[in-house]
Parts: sequence; structure tokens; C-alpha cells
Amino acid sequence: MTPTAPAARPPHRVAAGLLDPRQLLTSFPGALRKLDPRRMARQPVMFVVEVGAVLTTLSAVRDPGVFPWVITAWLWLTVVFANLAEAVAEGRGKAQADTLRRTRTQTTARRLADWRPGTGSVREEEVPAAALRPGDHVLVEAGQIIPGDGDVVEGIASVDESAITGESAPVIRESGGDRSAVTGGTKVLSDRIVVVITAKPGETFIDRMIALVEGAARQKTPNEIALNILLAALTIVFLVAVVTLQPFAVYADAEQSIVVLVALVVALIPTTIGALLSAIGIAGMDRLVQRNVLAMSGRAVEAAGDVNTLLLDKTGTITLGSREAAEFLPVTGVGAGELAEAAQLSSLADETPEGRSVVVLAKRQHALRARGEGELARAAFVPFTAQTRMSGVDVEGRRIRKGAAGAVAQWVTDGGGTVPEEVHETVARVSRGGGTPLVVALQDGRGTRVLGVVHLKDVVKEGMRERFGELRRMGIRTVMITGDNPLTAKAIAQEAGVDDFLAEATPEDKMALIKREQAGGKLVAMTGDGTNDAPALAQADVGVAMNTGTSAAKEAGNMVDLDSNPTKLIEIVEIGKQLLITRGALTTFSIANDVSKYFAIIPAMFTTAYPGLDRLNVMRLHSPMSAVTSAIVFNALIIVVLIPLALRGVRYRPSSASALLGRNIGLYGLGGLVLPFVAIKLIDLAVQFVPGLH
Repeated sequence: MTPTAPAARPPHRVAAGLLDPRQLLTSFPGALRKLDPRRMARQPVMFVVEVGAVLTTLSAVRDPGVFPWVITAWLWLTVVFANLAEAVAEGRGKAQADTLRRTRTQTTARRLADWRPGTGSVREEEVPAAALRPGDHVLVEAGQIIPGDGDVVEGIASVDESAITGESAPVIRESGGDRSAVTGGTKVLSDRIVVVITAKPGETFIDRMIALVEGAARQKTPNEIALNILLAALTIVFLVAVVTLQPFAVYADAEQSIVVLVALVVALIPTTIGALLSAIGIAGMDRLVQRNVLAMSGRAVEAAGDVNTLLLDKTGTITLGSREAAEFLPVTGVGAGELAEAAQLSSLADETPEGRSVVVLAKRQHALRARGEGELARAAFVPFTAQTRMSGVDVEGRRIRKGAAGAVAQWVTDGGGTVPEEVHETVARVSRGGGTPLVVALQDGRGTRVLGVVHLKDVVKEGMRERFGELRRMGIRTVMITGDNPLTAKAIAQEAGVDDFLAEATPEDKMALIKREQAGGKLVAMTGDGTNDAPALAQADVGVAMNTGTSAAKEAGNMVDLDSNPTKLIEIVEIGKQLLITRGALTTFSIANDVSKYFAIIPAMFTTAYPGLDRLNVMRLHSPMSAVTSAIVFNALIIVVLIPLALRGVRYRPSSASALLGRNIGLYGLGGLVLPFVAIKLIDLAVQFVPGLH
């Protein structure tokens, strides 16, 4: 198998940033290529502007003059600027796709013929990776590249996935679990594995990433299609209005030139949002990629913005995923220090996170240090096992055990001791509070007895209550999914601040919950990584699969989190809402700023025939030609000004729908109304000095 070059930086590391001159220059050729009428026809508003630019060009050639050529030039610039917005957004994706392409190498696969689980020797053949088909088994050893997407069916190995995730730390991939999926192009660092190929050539995970990030596979979302239809309808209405306006102008002895009529159409139709709509959608996908989330469709991003219910796994999402020792609860007659020392000694051979946390707590609360190797040279450690459910140590004539209440109670009873009722009450109290009780017992010359209980607590991640509060203000209901018993689940749910919980959850329970929510007209989002999560991920409106999960989970979801961080779901919802807010804000701004252009062009067209219309010239523009020119120049320049906002997105603040509506109307509605009046007046002051535009 051929070696690979060092992994390139992943796509999400490409800087987002604001618009800069270099982006404009590199994207400009792409904007010019988009002037092809066959491509422009997909954007009805800007297609009308392009047709208008062609008409004014012909008019300027037939009847040359400064005014028609200036209007023609700015109409073409309007179309180019609109294409530039989309080209800049796509350019980012292409840069990310080029980075991904550099991670791919032509590899040779070691295909195993007639492979069966556990077989020792099988016929091996070397074939190009492109020749692999779903169902083929390949052998990959340390230092070799995994030739295609698949699942580990034999062995365990450390895999370098930095080419995909950007994380330098290797991950473990093994057969028979939820961490069996491997991605073509990643490198095996140790051991050997047998992989069954699950993807066809050209349809691998990296291939799909390349297609999606460069925009080739981006389909318009339902809301985007609906808005396009609305914009097309408005364009048709204004076209009809302008066409029927000319006969009235002729009747009033104020016949208008084709240049003025086209300028009026361009001023009336919503060119600003028409120019930026596609860029907004592409940028929304781009923001997800920057956060290492691959959305399989724009529909999923949009749905994330409309989510009503969020299903979150407890372990690793709401809590840290490992329980930690919180306090020592000695029985009557036993000092806390004595209990802490015994618990520490019994945990020295316990390599679980819980066992290590007991040692840390003993050191922190009672200044107990870990024993040196010399002091424990004759100690016999008893490691924790799932069968005994205890760990401990035999040292200096003492036998110490720590573990589950039932297991330790049985050990004490077998040793001739008794378990005080006080211990049972403490165990019950800790359990009711959502904790896990570990009983510590000692056997020495005084007999076998219980020293006390160690309270293990499932630690809620810092800041989760505040984040859930933000989601609540957004109108999103959060539900914690856990396999814990209802008492423990309730306690953790109250501490974390989630709205509801589903305890002792099975795959069927998750599916039933999602269907109930959807039956009530709600959109549901959830995360998952195992094969048993696949049905629920497929049923959810937004299903985020972890990259470390199984192929079945990644195929079922409509997003993949390359970092495998379950809390990313909250960020995904925020990005979806930001996309919708940006689209709504710029639509509001676009419609509002059209009003000022009416006040610029309408009086200019008919003031000679109807002097009374001069009262509508509230900006006191210099002349009819300077008024039309100023409106068209502003119409083109505002697109360039708004490109950074379309790409970056309107800043999102968690709030209710009514508050967002009020903010949009106040900031972008009122701002879109006032700004053009000022800008057009300033442009007019400059235009009036241009010869031929007086």
C-alpha cells in the first residue's frame, strides 16, 4: 500500500473572516462566468436585471449618451455584484474542498477473498482502492491507509483521523461496538484490522464532504424556494406595472426612454435580497463546516432553526460522562479521615474514573497522599470487575473492600459482620438524590464491619443550566434521554435545568417520543452514535450522528459531527436560527430600501408633465437624470456592502419570536428605510458634477 503525504489541515480550519479584497479578486472571474443566461435564469430577480442591462446596452449603442451608458454600466455591475456574493460564498467552499482533495491518495487495498470471521489464512490480493465494492473485506495494518469507508469486523487499532477531524489525537476503532466505523483516507497507527467496505467509489464520506462544502450538492431549501417564488411574483407584478405605465406616460406627453423604464423596474423589484439569497444559504452551510459539522442537506440546517424539541443524551452531553466522588459519609463511631483512608487504599487498583476520583477526593479533603511503592510492596490489590462489583486491597493484616452496596453487604455478611440500618438509609438517600453510593468495609482483628459510604455524583457540565435557559427563551423544549432509573434521572434533570426527561430509555422509547412530538406539529432534533440510535436519527427532523459512531448511525442522520461532541447539537440549532434570522433581516431591509428608490425615480419621471409631483422629491435631488443614476448606483453598491453580513450572518441573541420580529422591524426595517435616503442624497451630490447627468 502506498504511503500518504502528511494530513492536510481539515476544511473547518479555513478561516471564515469578513470579506477582504483578496476574496473579491479571486471570486471575480467566477462572478463573470455566472453571467451565462442559462445560469441566471435560476434567479428570476437578477435575470430580469440582466435582461434590463442588455436592453439598456442596445439603447445606449443606438442612441449614445452619458446617461444611458452610466445606467447600463451600473446595471451590469449590479448583476456582477449579485454573482460576486454567491461566488465569494462558493469560493470558501472550494478552498475547503481543495484542502480535502489533498488528503486523498491513490492507495492499493489488500482485499481478502472469501473472508470468514476467525479464519487464519485467506487468499489476499492487491487491488486499487477504486476497484473496491461494498461487501469487500480488506486488511489494514499499522502504517497503512484505510482504502475506503467501512466497518471494522475483526481486530482493534489506533487510527489517525486528523485528515477528517483535524484532531491530532488518535482514536480507537474496534469490531463489535459503536466505534467500528472507519473513513477512507485515514491512517492505522497500530495493530491490524479487517474492514468491510460499505461505500462505492466516488460515494465515500470524503467525496460527499467535497461535494457539499463546495456547493455542488446544495439543494434549495423549502423556505428558500418559497421566498424565491415570492420574489418572482413581485418581479412579475412590477414588470406588468412598468409596462402598463408607458401608455399613460405617452398620454401625458411624458414618454419615457427604455433606459428610464428599465431603471424603474430594477428599483421596484427586490434586487438586494434576490442578489444575496443564495449566498445566505451557502454561508449557513459554511458556518456548520467551520464548526466541524457536515450537513447532508440545506433542509437540515433550516429545520435546525425551526426545532421545537431537543433530545439530549445525559452521559457526555449534559454530564461529564463519568461519576466523581463528592463526599465521604461515615457511619456512627467512624471518623471521616478513617473512612477516607480506607476508601483511598481500596481505590488504588481501581483504574475506573470513579476509582481515581475517590483518591483525588481523599487527598483534597483530608490531605491523604498516595502510598509509595515501598509502603505497598506486600499489598495484594483486588481490581474491580463486573462480576464482583468491588475493588479493594489486602495490606498490613487488613482487608478493605469498596463497591456496590449489595456486593459489599454480602461480603460483610459472609465475613461474619452485620450491616447497620444507618448504612441502608444512607444508601437510599444518596440514590434518591441522583447519586451512586459506594459502600466501604473493613476486615481486621476486630471483625468485619462497614465504615461508611462514598457518594459518587454524576457531574453536570458547567454552564448547562444557563444554556438550557437560553433554549427555553427561544421556545425550545429540552428532553434528557438516559438509561438511569427514574429517581436518578429526575435529580440530574432538575440540577441541569432540562424541561423533561426519559428514564430507562430503549430505542423503541426514543422512537415513540419523537413520533409523539412530531404528531403535535413539532420539529425534533437529537444526537446518536450507535446502530440502536439509527431508527430515531432517521425519524428526527434533525439527526446528528457522531463521527465516532457506526456507519448505520451516520447514514441515518442528516448531519455528522466530525468532533463527536454531543453538545454540538445546541450550536447547530443556534446556527440554523441565525440562518433564518439573517434571511428574514435582509429581506426586511431589501423591501424597506425599495421605498426610497420610489421617491427618487417616480418624481424624476413625471415632474415635467406633472410639476406637483416635485413635492415627492423629498431628497431634493438635483435633476431627473441624477436622481435615476443615484438610485441605480445605490442599488448596486448596497449589495457589496451587505455581502459580509450575508456571509457572517446576523448576530443571534436567544429571544422569543415576537422579540426577534420587533428587532428586525426596528433595526433592518427602519434602517432600510432611512439609510437609502441619506446614501442616495450623497450620491446625487457627487453625480451632479458629472457632465451629461445634470
